[in-house]
Amino acid sequence: MYVIIGGSAAAIGCIDGIRQVDKHGAITLVTDEAKFNYSRPLISYLLEGKTTEEKMCYRSDEWFLQNNVNIISGVKAQKLDAKAKTIALSNGDTLPYDNVLIATGSRPFVPPTQGYDTVLQKHTFMTLESAKALAASLNKDSRVLIVGAGLTGVKCAEGIRSLCKEITIVDLAPRVLPAVLDEKGSAMVQKRMEDNGVKFYLGDLVEKFDKTTATLKSGTVLDFDVLVMAVGVRPNTQLVSDAGGEVNRGIIIDNACRTTLPFVYSAGDCTEGYDAVSGEKRMLPLWPNAMLQGETAGHNMAGGNADFTQGMAINASGVFGLHMVTAGSYDGESYVEEKDGSYKRLITADGVLKGVIMVGDVARAGIYTSLIRKRKPLSEIDFELIKESPQLMAFSKGDRAKQLGGEV
Repeated sequence: MYVIIGGSAAAIGCIDGIRQVDKHGAITLVTDEAKFNYSRPLISYLLEGKTTEEKMCYRSDEWFLQNNVNIISGVKAQKLDAKAKTIALSNGDTLPYDNVLIATGSRPFVPPTQGYDTVLQKHTFMTLESAKALAASLNKDSRVLIVGAGLTGVKCAEGIRSLCKEITIVDLAPRVLPAVLDEKGSAMVQKRMEDNGVKFYLGDLVEKFDKTTATLKSGTVLDFDVLVMAVGVRPNTQLVSDAGGEVNRGIIIDNACRTTLPFVYSAGDCTEGYDAVSGEKRMLPLWPNAMLQGETAGHNMAGGNADFTQGMAINASGVFGLHMVTAGSYDGESYVEEKDGSYKRLITADGVLKGVIMVGDVARAGIYTSLIRKRKPLSEIDFELIKESPQLMAFSKGDRAKQLGGEV
């Protein structure tokens, strides 16, 4: 019996991985969301009207039936007993397992703030349910305060811009998307958002709330109707930590996605896995990594032999039509190019490409991300050509045959 706890990207990858090795073994998926089979990065586009719930689905209902997956939705996994090899559920049932995947993801972090409990209209922006609740609370006269200028806050602002009167973002960091972009890239994104009517108070924080006002550390008082907390997330590690498994910020896993508990695997945003760029264990809470980690775990749960060693920080997104792709590490020697309203920065060290930032024109960014992921020696390619114009002709005939440019 295979059991999967969680229903997002890592869970879907796990089912694929299991079925590559075992075509018929019973799989049970447990998720606390009533509706779970959807891509979280698309919730802002749903609010914009650019997609539908049906199009957000990872897989069709028929796919789960064809893969013999028993779904238990709207139920929380409460306790993992690694010795008995059972999972206790919130509905009173107990599930036995031969191998289990913990793909519990992360949850919004809401910092303790004076007066927060007095705010009546307050939301997070991480799940489909939370996004729908936010949209339902808005009207054309709503003033929205978003606390957090990371990806969640920025994408929230984009998603609800047409649904409200004004949006203000507050963040302690001095710039938007500080974990993703450098100063130049951040400035470009901030300007595009300001051009679309979003206001910013950066390098500041909320010291207290009072119903519909927020007082900042600087003394500024902001009026709002609806509050969105988008400060960050915390990985859901409790199932494994309570069972005695090793946990740091996230659940510790090896390259086969095994935890330190026997027959217990983990994948996705709740884990700390291997970063191919830094060579260290770190959080890599990104959709492509979750899918590939889940597939690796599923393959091994079914008796196969797979390793996931190509995980890295990578983001491909856009804000109000301004596209951006970032990947890898920004420590090293930089090549910078600015033209036609676009920005590109390539970072090299130790004879390989370590990182990339592209804002605006992101055509063929996959060539750069592939070089980073595969740690391709720059001495084996025409890097001078690739710096200015990424194209397969800069690679050897053998490398061109492997289609290095097809990965983002």
